[in-house]
Amino acid sequence: MITAKHRSTFMITKDEAVGPKGDCIIAVKADKSALELDPRLKRAVVSGKPLLMTLRAGELVQRVSAWGHHSLILGHPTDIVVRKSRFICGRTLTIGADKAASDLPMKFVETLRNPLTKFKMEIVVDTSRI
Repeated sequence: MITAKHRSTFMITKDEAVGPKGDCIIAVKADKSALELDPRLKRAVVSGKPLLMTLRAGELVQRVSAWGHHSLILGHPTDIVVRKSRFICGRTLTIGADKAASDLPMKFVETLRNPLTKFKMEIVVDTSRI
């Protein structure tokens, strides 16, 4: 039930399925949550550095630029949320992103809908924006 229609966020969750209201969810059955991220990544995020996320769905790739922030909590036990807005809660990984779920190409979203698709998100400090 991945619809990827949300205009200001996308979310990755450890939950097993997507409900009808989960229009921001792009991946389920994640192996990490905001709480479980590598401590080095958490330090970079809360330092407010620019971040570059590479999203892989099978062979397809999307890149998302965003920002960390010193007020980020990174404490949610099941979810990671990337936001275009500046809203911060325990799920929030980044703010000021240049893409939300609705900005992902339809072919990418269709690939995410396939239960056999492996999704991977790599996050690095975007040194080109420092």
